[in-house]
Amino acid sequence: MRKIYLICLISVLVTGIMSCGLLQRELKLSKVMTGLDVLERENFQRLKGLRVGLVSNHSALNRRGEHILDLMLKSGNVKITAIFAPEHGFRGIAERKIENSREERTGLPIFSLYGKTLRPTSEMLKDIDILVFDIQDIGARFYTYISTMAMCMEEAKKHNIKFMVLDRPNPITGLKVRGPIQDRELLRRFTSYFPLPVMHGMTIGELARMFNEEYGIQCELEVVKMEDWHRIMYFDDTGLPWVNPSPNIRNVTEEILYPGVALTEGANVSVGRGTPTPFEWLGAPWINAQEFTQELRSRNLPGIRFDPVEFTPNSKTNRYPNQRCYGVHFTLTDRSAFMPVATGIHIVDALYKLYPDKYNIDRTYGLIGSKAVIKMIKNRVPVDKIIQSWQEELQSFIKVRSKYLLYLE
Repeated sequence: MRKIYLICLISVLVTGIMSCGLLQRELKLSKVMTGLDVLERENFQRLKGLRVGLVSNHSALNRRGEHILDLMLKSGNVKITAIFAPEHGFRGIAERKIENSREERTGLPIFSLYGKTLRPTSEMLKDIDILVFDIQDIGARFYTYISTMAMCMEEAKKHNIKFMVLDRPNPITGLKVRGPIQDRELLRRFTSYFPLPVMHGMTIGELARMFNEEYGIQCELEVVKMEDWHRIMYFDDTGLPWVNPSPNIRNVTEEILYPGVALTEGANVSVGRGTPTPFEWLGAPWINAQEFTQELRSRNLPGIRFDPVEFTPNSKTNRYPNQRCYGVHFTLTDRSAFMPVATGIHIVDALYKLYPDKYNIDRTYGLIGSKAVIKMIKNRVPVDKIIQSWQEELQSFIKVRSKYLLYLE
């Protein structure tokens, strides 16, 4: 009997290993089609006869790396009357507020939604029947493209304009829902427009559906779904061409680190902006690199390695330009085991523990989103208990979220 049990156990283990291997092989061979790819396949027939306002940037590429503007113009079925650009501009390279301009080849007006206004005005929308939104999100609450989408949806409702979202992957998977929901007083701000945890685990199309129904926008919304995307996928599992979604996110590793490391950056530390590796380095002139590294190593956090680093941000950054900074280099060792938000809270906690008179922890409020969390860190509550404190509210969000998911596996 024992021999039979062992044979069965080995068979189950082998089957499981083979299944995992097959799944990984399927992911590597995957050919995800974004909402843009689907609309292009239909030769943009859904937009025929409509005056289109395109809310987009450089990240709106099809599987072959061709941009949505070129594809729409080539189709002959799309009449574009205006372009709307989010933070970083239509070309995705601006680091400051941007002005209205014109598209250099077509002469189309490009209205900035990160300048004098954050939302389209009546004047901007006067010759538009439908707003088409196609921008690659990153999966974190404070990444501003989702706030731009929400405000455009509100204006679409106000002006009786249709709103279409061309869906794209959540690049850090659609499985991880982590972190506190922001305090009520932070709602309707550009980095925290609607109540979300730090990591929402949703695609841009799923978010649009939730924003529209759950938070009362009620615009005429259509989401063009992806094909062959699975929630387990990171961006480099999709087969889609990489483009920096914003100037300081330059690879998938930085996307994965971002929801954790970015929690610290409202305060007086550099997260590597103005260096070759933003969000892979964190430091300040007043940090002792060896001391800080040892403190983080002592916490035995999964999926990540900490090493001392020295770096000097360039003159274009607004945090310690041309000043030598000392801190930590983050290396992902197992991205599936890595816990971005928990790691981010540990980093904030370590900084406050070591440098309570130098680290301006109160300035992290806008990104962490919870005064209660900051108070617990100040009171030296263990991080595990801090994480536990937001679980009930997080579970309530997950229950609401489930109603708006378009991809169930």
